[in-house]
Amino acid sequence: MSDLKVVTENRQARHNYFIEEKFEAGIILTGTEIKSIRAGRVNLKDSYAEIAAGEIWVVQMHIAPYEQGNRFNHNPLRRRKLLLHKTQIRKLGAQVQQQGMTLVPLRLYIVRGLAKVELGLCKGKKTYDKRAAIAERDAKRDMERVLRGR
Repeated sequence: MSDLKVVTENRQARHNYFIEEKFEAGIILTGTEIKSIRAGRVNLKDSYAEIAAGEIWVVQMHIAPYEQGNRFNHNPLRRRKLLLHKTQIRKLGAQVQQQGMTLVPLRLYIVRGLAKVELGLCKGKKTYDKRAAIAERDAKRDMERVLRGR
């Protein structure tokens, strides 16, 4: 996969959610949006995906306006349609409704000139889960430090 260029990752999502399953989705963009994405001016921090009328949309994904875009620039926080198969959308919709899960964009990347979003089917972590993950990470770091010292 040498032609894959990761533009941005949502590291906060990995801290706040248990990621059950991952999906790759295409994204419908306007002309200046893809230029801003190629320049790396994207933020996935508070974004999520929602299913409405058999379509899946990503909400609150911030793509900064393109500097040379003049009057043809886009709204940075507009809803953007994601491209998935109908069966995948139905399956995700059922899981989101029944199991209390949410769809979160994990990363945005470019493959062969096309922007793709990696969606995660996620379950929210409780505060004690987050603390346990931090403690585990710190313990692992301490063990590696001790082993390196020997």
